[in-house]
Amino acid sequence: MSEQATTGPSGDLCIRTLAMPADTNANGDIFGGWLLSQMDVGGGVFASKAARSRTVTVAIEAMNFRKAVYVGDLVSVYANLVRVGRTSLTVHLEAWALRRKELHPFLVTDGNFTYVSIDDHGRPQEIQRNDPPIAT
Repeated sequence: MSEQATTGPSGDLCIRTLAMPADTNANGDIFGGWLLSQMDVGGGVFASKAARSRTVTVAIEAMNFRKAVYVGDLVSVYANLVRVGRTSLTVHLEAWALRRKELHPFLVTDGNFTYVSIDDHGRPQEIQRNDPPIAT
């Protein structure tokens, strides 16, 4: 486990949501697919701001599900830019949960998501790098 997992979240807060009963699997735990989709939504927000364009998800790699998420947990997704290519960018996303009656969040999952910048016709387009990124 990384040092970050013990010290707390870093990066830009992209999304914060409450895990609800409708998001559970057959065992009553929050479904991993729900968590992955929250990360993708948050990462998409971050990627679009960084690329200053529409972006689409093209790859998810190195997903690590570290701890279960339960109904009532407050889930926060943080993003850090890993790489900017010609038309794509890779974002490291971390999901942190805060349980009721607890004071400190803990890392529940993380992974690298790759997004491609697209034009109005859905075709890949070059990411402009001459201006500083928009603050998130």
